[in-house]
Amino acid sequence: MLKNQRVTDKEDRSPRPVTMETVARLAGVSQVTVSRALNEPDKVSPATLARIRHAIAVTGYVPNLVAGALASKRSKLIAALIPSITNIVYSSLMQHFSQAVRASGYQLLMSETGFSQDEEQELVAKLLTRRPDAVLLTGIRHSDPCRHMLLGAGIPVVEVWDVTETPIDTCVGFSHTEAGKAVAAFVRENGYRRAANVSAGDERALRRKDAFARALIEAGFASVPEVCFEGGASIERGRLALARLVDEQAFRDGVIFCSSDLLAHGVLIEAQARGLRVPEDVAVIGFGDQVFAAHTLPPLTTVRVDRALLGERAASALLARLNGVEVPEKTIDIGFEIVRRATA
Repeated sequence: MLKNQRVTDKEDRSPRPVTMETVARLAGVSQVTVSRALNEPDKVSPATLARIRHAIAVTGYVPNLVAGALASKRSKLIAALIPSITNIVYSSLMQHFSQAVRASGYQLLMSETGFSQDEEQELVAKLLTRRPDAVLLTGIRHSDPCRHMLLGAGIPVVEVWDVTETPIDTCVGFSHTEAGKAVAAFVRENGYRRAANVSAGDERALRRKDAFARALIEAGFASVPEVCFEGGASIERGRLALARLVDEQAFRDGVIFCSSDLLAHGVLIEAQARGLRVPEDVAVIGFGDQVFAAHTLPPLTTVRVDRALLGERAASALLARLNGVEVPEKTIDIGFEIVRRATA
């Protein structure tokens, strides 16, 4: 019994967590005032707010946001699912999205799906247990269970990097099919009579590839050879793709449309290694206008999507919905543009 008592005494002497009550006592205010200072600081006088912030700094108090969420039914979290956090295409649009939502008091809970619908479905199920106030998804193609979970959650959802007439809630992006058609039109207008495709395996890249090839076949091209990879894009795969096209298809005197600038960069390197002139022997068009695209040798012709605008418009749509405002446009198409440089 004494031994148990000594253990209890030792536990009683251990540090206790700092609570809102501790901060309130130190600042000489009520807990209600502390709560108001944390959640609605503009409703607290500057002098009182300064005392409370000083008390928080001194004690190291961290608000219990879970408890606050239970009371307010708001977690102040937005869950975001993107295919790859290392791909500049997605990370740059998420940077602008994050800046906008953080300015409105929300924090981002980000997860990587790796272009897999099954992985996305599993992550959505896990993230919804955290009770986010809203969800951002990449793309418009999701599994049926995933769509049902999101619809059942009854929270705002924005799908980015694609458009559809039937979004879960709101979508902000551009048409991948129209992008492929636009590049095909560019190819025809510039007098090319041979073309090839190099593509990564994600379904949006495949839609661009298919639309590009279909438009050229309809315009009279005999064929549009292609090299497709199951995984993501890389410089190595771009080099491998050109090697296959030249060695197996004897492809010369034409243009290659790549599903990403990374693949296009690899094609340019392999062309140099083989002594092929760009754009005379092989012309190259990328996709994404990544930061290096203007600085390759030669500078890369590519398709640009305004990622900053995309992130900002997605944030605006979600924040409007979170504030109970109906978004007049459920489908927001920001478009794209072909940036002509020296490779095509």
